[in-house]
Amino acid sequence: MMELNENGYRELLAGEKPVLVEFHAPWCVYCRRIGPALKKVAAQHRERLTVGLVNIDDSPELARSEGIEVVPTLVLYHKGEALGSIVAPESRARIEEFIEDFLGS
Repeated sequence: MMELNENGYRELLAGEKPVLVEFHAPWCVYCRRIGPALKKVAAQHRERLTVGLVNIDDSPELARSEGIEVVPTLVLYHKGEALGSIVAPESRARIEEFIEDFLGS
């Protein structure tokens, strides 16, 4: 997982590989709580998916342009297009289910 600024975010989304982006904030307790699950998901899917993090406090304009109103929000992109999003997933299993809904197994 990598922390992204706006330039890194745009570059990553322009690639061929699907990207899962977590919009988060350092003050968000729930963001910290799902962090370990997201790390495991990133490791498990590293061959077919890149996971990036956007701190909304550091990149407020990016969060606003992407319509992020609540953190944590995970958005799945492919070839620059948002496929779907999930707000405050309750478990690693829910994150996995979200990914599989769009990318299949």
